Amino acid sequence: MSEKFRFIEKEFDTITGKTNKESLVKWGMRGKLKTFMFTFDKQFHMGSRDSFILDFFQDDNVFSKIKKMTPTGNWINMESKPNKVKVEDVDCTLLSVDIFDKLYEKNIVRENGSIKKCLDDYYEDILIADELRKLLLLEESDNYEIFSDKERNEFLFKLFKHFCLGGQVCQFEDNVQPYIEVARSVYKDLISVQKNPENNKLRIVSYVFRVEVFDEKNAKIYPNKSVIEQDFCYLIVDPYKRHIILLYHRFDGPLFTD
Repeated sequence: MSEKFRFIEKEFDTITGKTNKESLVKWGMRGKLKTFMFTFDKQFHMGSRDSFILDFFQDDNVFSKIKKMTPTGNWINMESKPNKVKVEDVDCTLLSVDIFDKLYEKNIVRENGSIKKCLDDYYEDILIADELRKLLLLEESDNYEIFSDKERNEFLFKLFKHFCLGGQVCQFEDNVQPYIEVARSVYKDLISVQKNPENNKLRIVSYVFRVEVFDEKNAKIYPNKSVIEQDFCYLIVDPYKRHIILLYHRFDGPLFTD
């Protein structure tokens, strides 16, 4: 029997408000980065995560509320009913942005935060014009191994990478700090923390998943048909408050400034 989900009207200021508006417009992500929030009435267990997430997308309340963007900028429902999900676990353990100190230590960025340039290259339609994007995208890069696979699977790192790469029409930053700050603020907005009663330290209680949804013909219907890394859907699940945040982004499409 499927879980029952209820839509909650909630906007996150770091995504749709004024907090990061200038940066998101500059990076071509404003208006394409969107959240949908729901509550659920049953316990969440990692052992049944796939069935839970499929039930989520198949639920009528969810199906009618979540949208995706068309190439022309319109928001529409999925074209057909979800039949299968592909779920990837995303680590969510970081309580600070110290992970990005390596960028300074390994001279990817200078002491003042300015990003070192490199010869232009392309990866899937994304321009690589500096050492930062090079280490984020190219496995053959000399600096790729600065971050381990586990570090790269952290939700904070993934947000940072998404913001660094931006949308199809993107003005890149010369300094790394705006990327770190926007990633930090969005991360803080989306995850849930609690104090551990045993040692009084904060711990993250959210589970994060990257999800793709398929119909009965095995065609991908969400987040989009493409396989571009910047087309993404994450679910952030708080098992204590029993709420789910869906974070969606489309890479291409029109530019929004409001």
